[in-house]
Amino acid sequence: MYEIARRHLGKVVAGAAMAVTGTAVAVAISLPGPAGANGAAGPAGTAGSAAASTGGGSAGTAGSSGTAGTQGGDGSQTTGTAPAPATVVPPAAEGKKGVGGDPLTDDELVRAESLALTPPGATAQQDVDGGKGPQHLGTDLADPQPGDAARRAEVRFYDYARDELITRTVNLDTGKVERSGAQRGVQPSAHPEELREALELILAGPLGKGVKEDYKDATGKELTSTTQLWFNGDLYRTYREANVPAQLTRCGEHRCVRLVTKVLNGAWIDTRNLIVDLSARTVTRVG
Repeated sequence: MYEIARRHLGKVVAGAAMAVTGTAVAVAISLPGPAGANGAAGPAGTAGSAAASTGGGSAGTAGSSGTAGTQGGDGSQTTGTAPAPATVVPPAAEGKKGVGGDPLTDDELVRAESLALTPPGATAQQDVDGGKGPQHLGTDLADPQPGDAARRAEVRFYDYARDELITRTVNLDTGKVERSGAQRGVQPSAHPEELREALELILAGPLGKGVKEDYKDATGKELTSTTQLWFNGDLYRTYREANVPAQLTRCGEHRCVRLVTKVLNGAWIDTRNLIVDLSARTVTRVG
């Protein structure tokens, strides 16, 4: 009877030992390896096997100097240095001319706009503040023509004298204007210069009084220039509005914009209810 009990007890103890060993192995497998001094993860099972072999060695924590430490079973401390900070590789120098479908270079953008303004009659057109020449809206790389490697640019202007969108395609290799057209009632997105002129008109008129008061309440200073505000915006499109005042029914034929503004690094100033007709140079309150 004693022998049977002894054998049974031995099985229980052996089973418990196997269970503990199995748990240790499971822990060793499931835990990720410790990060080395260079930040790379160690092999799986490193932490568990080290703890089992050394009888309780533990990983240190990174100190204020940016080094990581590990403590071995004999109590010794080892340290490693942190990796060097990442560096940003400067972009490659841009050439004067792009190749194939490359975006237009700065030189090509200037050349395209200059070529597009060459045709006679350009001086009779007007920009957003009434100056000579049309208002530049944007320049894009034109679609390539089959079997022709020449790079072309499509340049868009707006003539405020006639409320016309002018589109010209120029060949950057030959320097010639290959296509030119004018459309009315077509309104691309507003250019930053147009948005700035709209803000100038708001501040110069009676409806700008509230904007100036809001600015003074927020900063304690007088608002005297558009440079004191951050602003953005886009076209006011009548078909998106529920109630369009009579003064704004020509928007779409005229070029009209709505702004959002805020104090530089500060509070918002609500100007969304002020619509500027850049063609008629008027400001109207809506809502």
